[in-house]
Amino acid sequence: MGGVGKTALALEAAHRARAQGWFPGGTLFVDLRGYDDPVTADQAVLALLDALGVRDEELPPTADRQYEAYRRLLAERRDRMLLILDNASDPAQYLPLLPGTDHHRMLITSRDRPDALPVRLIDLEVLPTDDSVALLTRALHSTDERDDRPAREPGALRELANLCGHLPLALQIAAGMLRRRRRRGIATLVAEIREAGDATAVLDHGSPGTDLYGRSLVLRPVLETSYRRLPPDQARLLRLLCLTPGADTSTEAVAEFAGLDIQLALSLLEDLDARHLVTPVSSSVNPASAMRWRLHDLVRAFGAGVVELDEGLRKEGEAAREQMLRFYLRWADAADERLRWLPGMAETSQFEGRGQALAWLDGERAGLVAAVGWGRNERFADTAARLAECLAEYLVWRRHFDDWITVAEAAREAAHRSGDRLGEAIAWGNLGNALQVSDRVDEAIEAHTRARSLFQAAGERDHEASAWGNLGLALVKAGRADEAIEAHTRARNLYQAAGHRHYEASALNNLGVALSEAGRAEEAIDTHGSARDLFQAIGDRHREGTVWHNLGIALRAASRADEAIEAYGEALKLFQEFEDWYNVGLALSNLARAQEAAHRPAEARTAYLRSADAFTRVDAPTEVAEARTRAADLDT
Repeated sequence: MGGVGKTALALEAAHRARAQGWFPGGTLFVDLRGYDDPVTADQAVLALLDALGVRDEELPPTADRQYEAYRRLLAERRDRMLLILDNASDPAQYLPLLPGTDHHRMLITSRDRPDALPVRLIDLEVLPTDDSVALLTRALHSTDERDDRPAREPGALRELANLCGHLPLALQIAAGMLRRRRRRGIATLVAEIREAGDATAVLDHGSPGTDLYGRSLVLRPVLETSYRRLPPDQARLLRLLCLTPGADTSTEAVAEFAGLDIQLALSLLEDLDARHLVTPVSSSVNPASAMRWRLHDLVRAFGAGVVELDEGLRKEGEAAREQMLRFYLRWADAADERLRWLPGMAETSQFEGRGQALAWLDGERAGLVAAVGWGRNERFADTAARLAECLAEYLVWRRHFDDWITVAEAAREAAHRSGDRLGEAIAWGNLGNALQVSDRVDEAIEAHTRARSLFQAAGERDHEASAWGNLGLALVKAGRADEAIEAHTRARNLYQAAGHRHYEASALNNLGVALSEAGRAEEAIDTHGSARDLFQAIGDRHREGTVWHNLGIALRAASRADEAIEAYGEALKLFQEFEDWYNVGLALSNLARAQEAAHRPAEARTAYLRSADAFTRVDAPTEVAEARTRAADLDT
């Protein structure tokens, strides 16, 4: 892409090659200015002939004869030469200049990939983070070796590199600005870019002018020229891509967003990739999934700025966002149904199984979370709030609690803005659940209390029961077991009266936990037994596993170690069936404790180590460390 350092790399390579004697015949360099005021091949050949000593009356009168003279001179040269044709935008600029012999070498730089030509291609990416930081540090030290800002502000330096998108041109401009404001810290420039929200605006405003080669150090014109050269359909797709949520987007989502047939969308994306304006990436969470597409941060900021300045483009962008929200809602709703599916329920056609639904959600998670944030615009508020509801079960399943809080808060704001009081109450409940698992218990209790009051005012008895249950869970975590018992009892009674056996079973399970916390172990065992029987009758095997696990806790508290070991074993089998690795880790950890109580240290140690392996699979380092420590303690 523009500004990635193609010319600098070509020149450095040429200098090193000459120093090693690779090109004793010398080098020729022509700037083709392909993205500004393009130089034609006919113009370039005149410059090359001049450099080779052919000028004035010796210059052939026609272009054809000039090319003949150029190729003849190269063919006659015994000493190998290097020809550098910089900044080409069209093969027509350089194809007539090919030497006609493999004796000499030619190096061409371009923002466009000439896939149709049999030439060796070297794609340049932006710099790795450490190299970006090193470039900034070296640029400052080359001017003043006493500049200690990189050592004093390593965090700000790294953040500045991130804000520059690790693009060499942006990094050079940032270094120049820091040199000029040498009395100010790096953090001041970071804050300026953060406040502006557009690195191109800040860096171009403070651009130091030109580099060592006399080229202008400006970002926006570089991006502008690439954009203006695009055909209308590619330019439209690029603009819309700059408005998509998340760091990268699937081909299917791009097609939906742009209102295109998927094959046409794919073809246009490949064209933009050839121009280095988008980058294809494989999904890190699901490598077997379809290709995804990523924009450089500075390209995204530029494109969003183009849209913002034009009313017609803004309307087009809003319509595309509405289309994409509907697409996300349709698929997220189907995925949510698959995660909540029980035997006897209708099956969704979009996903064949829970694993496929999870894979889709994993791949689209960043975009889904960001799209919920669009609900701050009243036009999208209702759809965004519904999307947030569809994500709650998944975000709990994968333990993405920070995302869950973000989604729940955005949904609450969207529902409130659209006047949807029921949706607002549901969002308060989801927010309370997210806050609870994030150990923000007092805030969770307040959120669930708000949700309960809103449901009561609306006469929503089923939702009120859910709010009582959620409030009870938060109260248990706050150490208020007696209040939790009352809350879960209310939830159970409401569900029982309505004939909702599945929810009644969940309320019984939660009530059993509260009874255990209150030290009423035998009552807890009986209550968990009732919940287990209900879940078995319904066919909800995952929640049956949760009850077996909680039953094991109650049995261990009642000093019934052998029965607890059996209960944990049942829970373990069910959690493994669903590949719920965090709960597998919990079940194994508690199984190990029960085996310790039963004086079985070898079995306990094995269970602890298996627990650590399970927690490793879900990136739970605290739990991993605790399990390994307890296993090590059994060795001493």
